[in-house]
Amino acid sequence: MIVDERMITFINSLDHGLTPFLEELRETAAEDNVPIIRREMQSFLKVFLRIQRPQRILEVGTAIGFSTILMAACGPESSRITTIENYEKRIPVARENFRKSGYEDRITLLEGDAADVLKTLAGPYDFIFMDAAKGQYIHFLPEVLRLMRPGSVLISDNVLQEGDIIESHYIVERRKRTIYKRMRDYLRALKDDRSLETSIVPLGDGISISVMKQPEEI
Repeated sequence: MIVDERMITFINSLDHGLTPFLEELRETAAEDNVPIIRREMQSFLKVFLRIQRPQRILEVGTAIGFSTILMAACGPESSRITTIENYEKRIPVARENFRKSGYEDRITLLEGDAADVLKTLAGPYDFIFMDAAKGQYIHFLPEVLRLMRPGSVLISDNVLQEGDIIESHYIVERRKRTIYKRMRDYLRALKDDRSLETSIVPLGDGISISVMKQPEEI
């Protein structure tokens, strides 16, 4: 754990939860072993969306649509969300969840590899949420940056790899080393990009928050 598990349990115990539909969807995801954003990330997103109130939202990685629906529920009613998913078995599940949630008219689900789909999109987006294959973040970044404008925010989830990110290359399991290296490269790219101001926060499994600067700030 990045943060003491007792502290996480305490913080989560203070949360008032989500809508009944999202609570049911969270339980279903747990039963089916489908990964969704963690409780502390859910709470953070609820607050963030009410602060920033983004109109155009892009999500890279839909899964069963949990975080998409959360963003629709907590963002402005006028917001529109575009979400990308490549895993064929989860796409119809996500579409059905969107329909049941009542937010289907505000969500556009694009099927395919994000590396290809991102190239077809026209920005700018006010908020981009990166929660796809962790080893691909670094490859998605150039197109993601193209879709941002000054003031746009990019939040990337699961960037600290359960703490492995600070370990020696040789300590990390061999099967995880490629993801480990690519995530370190991704975080370095975010921090070194002069057009961005980035903070890395040990929330959940680690998130990075990047805002694109105004031209005169670069």
